[in-house]
Amino acid sequence: MPTIAFANSKGGSGKTTSALLLACALAETKPTTIIDADPRHPISTWADMPGKPPALTILKNASERTILDEIEEAAARDPFVVIDLEGTASRLMSYAISQADLVIIPLKEQQQDAVAALDVIQEIHRDMKATRRKIPYVTLFTQSKAAVKSRTARHISSQFRDNPAIDCFTCEIHERDAFAAVFSIGGTVATMDPAKVNGLSKALANIEDFKNEVIHKLRAIRKVETGEAVA
Repeated sequence: MPTIAFANSKGGSGKTTSALLLACALAETKPTTIIDADPRHPISTWADMPGKPPALTILKNASERTILDEIEEAAARDPFVVIDLEGTASRLMSYAISQADLVIIPLKEQQQDAVAALDVIQEIHRDMKATRRKIPYVTLFTQSKAAVKSRTARHISSQFRDNPAIDCFTCEIHERDAFAAVFSIGGTVATMDPAKVNGLSKALANIEDFKNEVIHKLRAIRKVETGEAVA
């Protein structure tokens, strides 16, 4: 079953938010496990509040020594496994990346995030050499403006989107009140009251676009691995 790791060696990149949004969206139709491997355990804290989807299992990572077993057990049980990795380069990150079917590298349109994303890409290539297997990865811009972008944001975005060696999501995770509210009130964006949260319909559409593009990429990866023609 697909294992999706969210990795960026810089904190504050939108990694945990995008991982949780995807896991909740996947859990609407399929049992999903999210492995909380961030030492701060923000997703485990969220799960203690009411509103966690019944098909979503939260597994708090114990240590780098247990991560491989945790991934294997979750993948044997549920159709989807999402891993929220710590915001620093580590052996745990390397272990998780080595088992991933897809690594998503979230980053804001800022220079520090861009540098950290490139560091993760280099780490993935080292893991590919070590494991002798291709590890698909894709960058995801987060906390971006849905409308007008600054010159700096456009410049950083183009550095990734115009690079033929780097795959990028077409969609972006925009800066939305609903995405921040998830961690303060619990539950999911889909269960929020539109009278209390601004721009809820646009936030839901953003999540749906993200989920659909992830599924499309996973299917394309599967076709390449099995030798099928990719449409």
